[in-house]
Amino acid sequence: MSDDIAVVRNPRARRTRLSFDPVSGQARLTLPPRASLAKALAWARAQSAWIAQQRERLPGARPFVHGATLPVDGQLLTIDWRADAPRTPSVDAGWLVLGGPVESVPRRIELWLRRRALTLLEQDTAFYAARAGVTVSGVTIGDPRGRWGSCAHHGAIRYSWRLVLAPPEVRRATAAHEVAHRVHMNHAPAFHALVADLYGCDPSAERAWLRANGAALHWFGRSPG
Repeated sequence: MSDDIAVVRNPRARRTRLSFDPVSGQARLTLPPRASLAKALAWARAQSAWIAQQRERLPGARPFVHGATLPVDGQLLTIDWRADAPRTPSVDAGWLVLGGPVESVPRRIELWLRRRALTLLEQDTAFYAARAGVTVSGVTIGDPRGRWGSCAHHGAIRYSWRLVLAPPEVRRATAAHEVAHRVHMNHAPAFHALVADLYGCDPSAERAWLRANGAALHWFGRSPG
């Protein structure tokens, strides 16, 4: 790391490249193995206006606090902390109600979202697996930065829990995509045809939504600053 630019040497890189990660808010300088670090950094710092422009476009932090709104499975919920409410969050007419220590509200909201995501994605996966006539050995969730889902050769599928914050059709299209990998472990035309068949239509719009809005999902639960 140099100042606010992460420096990475990549043995396969053929040229110096400056990129910006909207998930982390970090500028990244990738260098070939023998490139001059001093020259590369000088060039990268000369791009300060571009880096500042990218930072201005970053999604705003969306902390899990009283009064914050969350899109959960297509429903907009407002966090409502009440001193006399149960510790475990529950949905009540558009409110996500919980009590308990106020300092642990963010952690308990995230745990609730993770559980909800796992339940929904298990259901989605089972639905598409039945359509495809395949088995899935297990469904788990995590919080990867770069992937919304992954399918292992042994049949286990892992998703990002943040899909629960996406529109339901986006989450389902992702599940159809991963289940299709139980038949085709590639992205050949036959794979994409199967995804569309399982999902019921071409999921291009859902993929476009994730490309345009996916980074913002990673800013839920973050505190400003």
